[in-house]
Formats: sequence, C-alpha cells, structure tokens
Amino acid sequence: VSRNDEQNKSLGQWVSTQRMSYKKNALSSDRIQQLNSMGFIWDPCDHSWNENFDQLCVFKTQHGHCNLSRNGEGNKSLREWVSTQRKFYKKNTLSSDRIQQLNSIGF
Repeated sequence: VSRNDEQNKSLGQWVSTQRMSYKKNALSSDRIQQLNSMGFIWDPCDHSWNENFDQLCVFKTQHGHCNLSRNGEGNKSLREWVSTQRKFYKKNTLSSDRIQQLNSIGF
C-alpha cells in the first residue's frame, strides 16, 4: 500500500510509519515478527527489483539468454527494467550485490 493511495490513505501512512520506524530500529521485535508473518514488505524498491530479477530468471530459462531487446522478446516492463539495469551499470550506480546477482545468470 502506497502512502499516496487515495483509497487507503491512512493505511498507506501507517505502512510508511512502520517502514521508517523499522529503519530507525524503533520497532519492537514482536511488531517486526507480526509484520514479517504476514509478508510485510520493508523495502518496496528492493522488493520490486527482486521481482523483476525473478522474471528475468524465468525469461533466461525459457529463452537461454537475457537479451530482451532482441526481436522484442519478453514483456515491455521487463525490457525497460533490463535496459535500466544496463544504464545503471554503465554509470557505475548499480550496487555490487546486484551486479553479482545479474552476473550469476549470465546477464
């Protein structure tokens, strides 16, 4: 839930508060455990990156390569994500962990 979601504004703000408190180590272990047990996403950016990486792994398994630009294979959002990762790599703004993950599948 995004804090910008008009239909769930108060829930979005609550979620944002939980994430900020977690980053500041201001949540009790019980609260963290409760939120973890329901699959709470602490970092939506990391979560999104991992979902795209998982999609790329599936694509690689199906097609034998990670080049989504070739012949327009793969869905548009995944092609855009792959392109963004390459741009970040060239600009040296991609973390070493992410580079390692991408290299592990022959990116």
